Amino acid sequence: MREKLLEIKENALALLEKCFDEKALCEIKVKYLGKQGELTSVLRGMRDVSQADRPKIGALVNDVRNAIETRVNELANKFAEAELNRKLQSEKIDITLPGLQVKSGTPSILEKLVEEVEEVFMSMGYDVVDGPEVEEDKFNFEMLNIPKGHPARDAQDTFYIEDEKVLLRSQTSPVQVRTMLAAGGNKPVRMICPGKTYRRDSDDATHSHQFMQIEGLVVDRIDRNISMSNLKGTLETLFKKILDDKTQVRFRPSYYQFTEPSVEVDVTCCSCKGKGCSMCKNTGWLTVCGAGIVHPNVLRNCGYDPNEWSGFAFGFGAERIAMVKYGMTDIRKLDNQTDLRETAAFDRREG
Repeated sequence: MREKLLEIKENALALLEKCFDEKALCEIKVKYLGKQGELTSVLRGMRDVSQADRPKIGALVNDVRNAIETRVNELANKFAEAELNRKLQSEKIDITLPGLQVKSGTPSILEKLVEEVEEVFMSMGYDVVDGPEVEEDKFNFEMLNIPKGHPARDAQDTFYIEDEKVLLRSQTSPVQVRTMLAAGGNKPVRMICPGKTYRRDSDDATHSHQFMQIEGLVVDRIDRNISMSNLKGTLETLFKKILDDKTQVRFRPSYYQFTEPSVEVDVTCCSCKGKGCSMCKNTGWLTVCGAGIVHPNVLRNCGYDPNEWSGFAFGFGAERIAMVKYGMTDIRKLDNQTDLRETAAFDRREG
């Protein structure tokens, strides 16, 4: 049996020296160390060994098993390390390569413009006030000197929700009414109210059923001499900041139910700088705003005594200002800014 054990050891080690992959290593391990392997078969004959020789044969068996297992483990570690190195080589990443540049978008043109307008007015001491988009008829019309049946309502084809009492606001003026009511008729007011408004209009290049309106209101005691010149100075400051520092402002007589006197506000064309072009229809001017001195009936409806208080109000569409500023001809572009090349172009114009 001693000779058989030494022969198994010699043959196994000889095969292991010629082994170059994990598959062959596994086959050798099974052949010599498996349950049906050659070393196991020899051990089954231990019962025929005399009591005196069993310790020596047992020690030899352990020596043979240890020699084979040691070499098998060495080769297994060698093959595992080689496989790991192969994977590291094939899956390596060159961290010195530049990363992929992810194109980023820009803020909404309209949102950006509204924020700029808010910053200008806050620098002049105005509050930015918000209000409900679902409004009552009395706030949207009646308290603004537009009673039921007034022809001015035809110009604001309104989305009514409930029996002509509840509606989607057609202007942000109701926020002005609520602000004056909250002031109790005895406090000055200086505020703007940007927000969405809704009118039953057909969407096209220059009209939308939903648009962003920005209105402003100043109310103070009569001895503070709130005048049209204050209004013009305020709007000149705004449009010089938003459009161009050389922008000029002019007033033309107009009519609104909630102001008296009322004016249309024009600015010099941003495209031709007042020389005349197709954008301004060769007039050199673009109409951007409506304004005037707050009507005494509106003051009275909101709790202010028109003999002691006066003020001015103005309002304009943010989309209209954006179109003027960026030379846009289609208002729908403001709601469909999905092409990053377009938004980048607006950023370049801003710079």
